[in-house]
Amino acid sequence: MSFWKYLFNLEERRNWWLRNMPECPLRDYYEIPFPILDADWRQVDYLAVDFETTGLDQEKDEIISMGYTTVRGHTLYLGDATHVLAKPSGALPASSVVVHGIMDDRAAKAQSLEEALSDLLYSLAGKAMLAHHAAIEYHFLSNACQRVYGYPFIGPVVDTLALEVRVFRNTDRSIRSGDLRLGSARDRYNLPRYPAHNALTDAIAAAELFLAQVAYRRSKKSPTLRDLTVIS
Repeated sequence: MSFWKYLFNLEERRNWWLRNMPECPLRDYYEIPFPILDADWRQVDYLAVDFETTGLDQEKDEIISMGYTTVRGHTLYLGDATHVLAKPSGALPASSVVVHGIMDDRAAKAQSLEEALSDLLYSLAGKAMLAHHAAIEYHFLSNACQRVYGYPFIGPVVDTLALEVRVFRNTDRSIRSGDLRLGSARDRYNLPRYPAHNALTDAIAAAELFLAQVAYRRSKKSPTLRDLTVIS
């Protein structure tokens, strides 16, 4: 169905999945219309999301940790911030443990992926996904939905990395190695440094970066959601 993205917009594709999908948490997610792309960005709810995974292969590796929290207008809502572990299908690769610090004993006590996905999709319903280097979260989430429900995830996505690329281009600056990392981008807005590779901390860090990026836009005109999205 990959050709669909060239022929139909997100809302049309949402309606198609809704008509053809059996009852499941992903269908419940599709029951709620996506945010209006031409709405002022301040009228849209966002869910800042970050995953820790068993590796970087989006087809084979698994989500083992999810962090997410809501952004509405100029406000980051930490009251609904959520951090959960998802149980992997096998032992964790040592190479990934070095990065995220989640050991097999903690992973063994985690929620099932089905439980974790259900809660995440409930929180994402009616919102735009927000992440740094959002292609990773988007494809891992879609592949996880495909494995669990037999259908893919779609939705509008805002990528703080892509927004930062636009800043460099608009100011005719060259991008050096490391400039687009989450911590480096936050440094340019004088945001505090947080420890990396905790899913909730990274989700909050991306949300704060997004609010700074919108506040410091050179254009005086308030952007719409369409202006900010990389997937729409």
